[in-house]
Amino acid sequence: MAVDTSEQVKAVARYVRMSPRKVRRVLDQIRGKSYRDALIILEFMPYKACEPIIKVLRSAVANAEHNNGLDPAGLVVSEAFADAGPALKRFRPRAQGRAYQIRKPTCHITIAVAPAAE
Repeated sequence: MAVDTSEQVKAVARYVRMSPRKVRRVLDQIRGKSYRDALIILEFMPYKACEPIIKVLRSAVANAEHNNGLDPAGLVVSEAFADAGPALKRFRPRAQGRAYQIRKPTCHITIAVAPAAE
């Protein structure tokens, strides 16, 4: 299925409290799929990363529908990626009065949808 990238519409979720590596494993499953197929896949995957990804996907489709007048039924996930955001640094008490740094990663999720070229 070819994708017309000239009319790409995207949505971004920034500072999502999740490791980008865990989000990428889910995004790899929906890249190139139609909007309906992507939603079904995300709905039944057992990962917590699916929740913010569904939100971003629905937002991208809403942007395409309202801002560009595109039909949601004919949209395809043309781009889907997760970049690393800033890591929150926390400290965990350890033995003998020491403190170990704990890094809590964040990520930025970007999803772009485009009409499927016939």
